[in-house]
Amino acid sequence: MARRTVLFSPGDRPDMCRTAPSTGADTVVFDLEDAVAPARKAAARAAVVDLLTDPDFDPAGVEVAVRVAADPDAAATDLDALSDVSRLDAVMCPKADAASVERAADTLATRDRAVLALIETATGVLDAREVATTPAVDALCFGAEDLAADLGATRTDEGTEVLYAREHVVLAARAAGVDAIDTVYTDLDDHEGLRSETQFAATLGYDGKMVVHPDQVSVVHDALVPDPDEVAWARRILTARDEAAGDDRGVFEVDGEMIDAPLIARAERVLNRASDDE
Repeated sequence: MARRTVLFSPGDRPDMCRTAPSTGADTVVFDLEDAVAPARKAAARAAVVDLLTDPDFDPAGVEVAVRVAADPDAAATDLDALSDVSRLDAVMCPKADAASVERAADTLATRDRAVLALIETATGVLDAREVATTPAVDALCFGAEDLAADLGATRTDEGTEVLYAREHVVLAARAAGVDAIDTVYTDLDDHEGLRSETQFAATLGYDGKMVVHPDQVSVVHDALVPDPDEVAWARRILTARDEAAGDDRGVFEVDGEMIDAPLIARAERVLNRASDDE
């Protein structure tokens, strides 16, 4: 399934969680971590469990995840509370590193649930490849805001202070064959900025983006749709590939451009992104 958008909803707002699947997001994450004040975490956990065990709650094909606590003991409490719910597809592990993801994977070993590993610390970035190859992990999510705080870095519009880590997460995800989901865009009113950053993330290799407001969902989806000229180029490439296969040629020419395996892979990715929007 495509994870173009991963939308967070505060766990202590069951009204928002209940309607989150209708926003058009591919994945919804009921948050028991940053979006909930410490004094309300127990109430949020109970509210999320109530919703996920409510027979009237129908996510209609949307992936449903819960972001558990970062603290190991609190995370264990969250996972234990979620153990018997029927409508949970994945667990998001915040401040993920090799040790925390292994603990979550062990807890979930008997349940058919994916782990979405949120890489947002220096240790997590350095552990990214090991995290990505943990069998339960199905996606690496990059968290720039917490990473910058962990590094003592200053966040800038250009994002150069986290660019190495952002690229490292994509490399680890691609090497392991799991999804790569880009960081949130915190300016809720700047849709053009969100569009531009989403398109840049796609050039790095990201599959989608985490979002914190329903209004951001359609902006991200539109930004990930390839340009019509790019789609037409990709179709010409793959048509020529199929024709060249009959001639047993590994390299061929399209529009004066020499085409080989890397460009074929790019064309396939363009058409996959185009089909995700249909």
